[in-house]
Amino acid sequence: MLRPYHMSPPVDLVQSDTGLPERVGVVIIGGGIIGTCTALFLAEKGHSVVLCEKGRIGGEQSSRNWGWCRTMGRDAREIPLAIESLRLWRGMNARINRDTGFRQAGIAYLCETEKEIAAQEAWLADARQYQVDARLLRGAAIDTLVPGASSRFIAALHTPTDGRAEPSQAAPAIAEAARTAGATVLTDCAVRGIETQAGRVSGVVTERGRIGCDSVVLAGGAWSRLFCGNAGIDLPQLKVLGSVFRTAPLGGGPEITASGSVFAFRKRLDGGYTIARRNANVADITPDSFRLLLRYAPTLKQNYGEIRLRFGRRFFDEWRTKRHWSLDEATPFEAVRVLDPAPRQATLQEARSVLSRCFPAFARMQVAESWGGLIDVTPDAVPVIGEVPAIPGFFLATGFSGHGFGIGPGAGKLTADLVAGDTPVVDPAPFRFSRFTEGHRRAA
Repeated sequence: MLRPYHMSPPVDLVQSDTGLPERVGVVIIGGGIIGTCTALFLAEKGHSVVLCEKGRIGGEQSSRNWGWCRTMGRDAREIPLAIESLRLWRGMNARINRDTGFRQAGIAYLCETEKEIAAQEAWLADARQYQVDARLLRGAAIDTLVPGASSRFIAALHTPTDGRAEPSQAAPAIAEAARTAGATVLTDCAVRGIETQAGRVSGVVTERGRIGCDSVVLAGGAWSRLFCGNAGIDLPQLKVLGSVFRTAPLGGGPEITASGSVFAFRKRLDGGYTIARRNANVADITPDSFRLLLRYAPTLKQNYGEIRLRFGRRFFDEWRTKRHWSLDEATPFEAVRVLDPAPRQATLQEARSVLSRCFPAFARMQVAESWGGLIDVTPDAVPVIGEVPAIPGFFLATGFSGHGFGIGPGAGKLTADLVAGDTPVVDPAPFRFSRFTEGHRRAA
């Protein structure tokens, strides 16, 4: 059985800079993978940058995800961004002279039914325009690719150029590289809100004081909707709970990263595995669930069975959470430095049980720890990256819907390009904030 307790995954510690700059070009809110990558690329462009994190760098979902870096299976709108991200991941360790844990080990989706195969073939047909190197394998090729698998798998979609990285190392390493490039990194420093002058961004107010700036990037993950709401911006974003566990070092297991219909696993640098139950995230019913019900109804219908609704303590926690505040008072960001939800152990037990049957090597696994993380999700499961039209100089990079770690470098590069006014690395149109209101009456 899984252990009945959970722990926050260990994250490499990033020390805060001292002192608060009076003015910079860009303030980035949020020290996860998106915020740190954005800081790195802006600093490399020569911009003056402050990265503000209310808790610790990489302390929330950026260290709690699976560690997958993939192009395979992405929404078609995300594929160009994923391709750019993989290019950046492959050169990241050399670029920053630090180890993010990235290794190009390939990823495989294992199929048990013809229906699953048909779904992968449909994705391949859409992805061919991007020259993605994924291919469908059958028969003996599966045994070569994923040795030790049971005979229940009849096909595998394989992308050899996909990879994996270590969530506990990546964001901290990139933050340190951003600092080396000239950025200021502040931890335990919540941003309470933005200030405007003549209708555009003029600065931010942090718990330590004001910083004047020309642009602000909100890369706040699960906190972004709350921050936006206080600024008068209706960002449609909810949170879902992902549950993960890691094993002690385990010999004889696959090197490749893979998933079946129920499980997903990734080999870690420490010789153990990070394992999760695939397609079984928990959506706690909260007051925002009702406020955004009409926007999310199509997604819930389309993904019926993959999202498990739950009513409990989080409803009342969020009901009591302050939604509006002045910039001279303490905020919810200071009250909760790190979101550390308990994982759903029953979900993890499902993954462990099925994985052990499919791969006998995993029957010997010893669970070292388990944890939960809150994932920021948009109605179409595609992120928001770009400037908010109503507030020039205010940029969003949020709503990554569980894809943020893998496409973090590309998202950071795109955000940096948009803030700097440079030619964007990929077409930003699919990620525009205005897509949520185009053709619809704005919510009151």
